[in-house]
Amino acid sequence: MTAIHVAVAVIINDDKQVLLALRQKHQHQGGLWEFPGGKVEAEESIFDALVRETKEELAVTVITAKPLIKIAHDYSDKSVVLDVWCVDEFAGTPQGREGQRLRWSTISDLTADDFPAANVAIIDALRQETIK
Repeated sequence: MTAIHVAVAVIINDDKQVLLALRQKHQHQGGLWEFPGGKVEAEESIFDALVRETKEELAVTVITAKPLIKIAHDYSDKSVVLDVWCVDEFAGTPQGREGQRLRWSTISDLTADDFPAANVAIIDALRQETIK
């Protein structure tokens, strides 16, 4: 099974909250919250995919971002590789351009059970970052 390579944006606002998107019921892991992002296309850099996906999904332009963590995870029906970046500067007001619900959350309020299993390592990494 070939893994799906995904660029993931952990978008952080001035209040140190992270942006979450609710996966739609028809999607894989539907009904769970996620950090926005999407597939990295062939011959596309991870940063370029991050910029493209946030613009397409959220109407937001990434200005600065840095790598946070890379996660490989196998679900029973698919495998993913998540390239997770912290977006600390962006332009625009996030909108759910694909009909998805959005919300801002503090890192301390994130609950692992509300997310796909692959996202739990992102939450752990964010908590480690905030401790530093």
